Amino acid sequence: MGLRPNFVSLMSVVFAAGTAASLFLLSSAHLPKTVFWILAATGVQLRLLCNLMDGMLAVEGGLKTPNGDLYNEFPDRLSDILILASLGFAGSDEWSTTLGWLCACGALTTACIRMHGASLLGSHDFRGPMAKPQRMAVVTFTCLTMAFLDSENLPFNPVPWILGVILTGIVITVFRRLSHLSRALKYRAEASKPEA
Repeated sequence: MGLRPNFVSLMSVVFAAGTAASLFLLSSAHLPKTVFWILAATGVQLRLLCNLMDGMLAVEGGLKTPNGDLYNEFPDRLSDILILASLGFAGSDEWSTTLGWLCACGALTTACIRMHGASLLGSHDFRGPMAKPQRMAVVTFTCLTMAFLDSENLPFNPVPWILGVILTGIVITVFRRLSHLSRALKYRAEASKPEA
């Protein structure tokens, strides 16, 4: 199809922006809320598909570019912010909005630790329990759950609770990645000591 991995990486931001737009339009009277929740869930999955395809095109397709790592990372960070912050907004209460932004900041932190660890050790640490695939799976589940609740006119709003679960998982992920990085650096330092 002539697609290039960098273009696919940028498309992930477009789909993330589509998710954000769908969540911001929930209060619109033009379409039922259920439609917007389903569109948001679809946007999240298309974003993940782009994340999968850009790597496959670069590595297996032999289309890697000198600036490919930049395109692989920066659009992902924008997508995380767009999706998580807008999910908080869609919760329609102050707790949800605050938790959405905290989750967005936490997602940036987990990525920062992973990238810093890669710069020090030469390998990426993707451990969870709330790495990107898990976060996006929970967001998709949330959107589909809300679509069902709205279609049945059920007043329950699980968004702040689910965002709390995501944030808790992110905190655990940050702790685990930092602990692993610290141990790996200590082990490397000890291994490089000359024998007496």
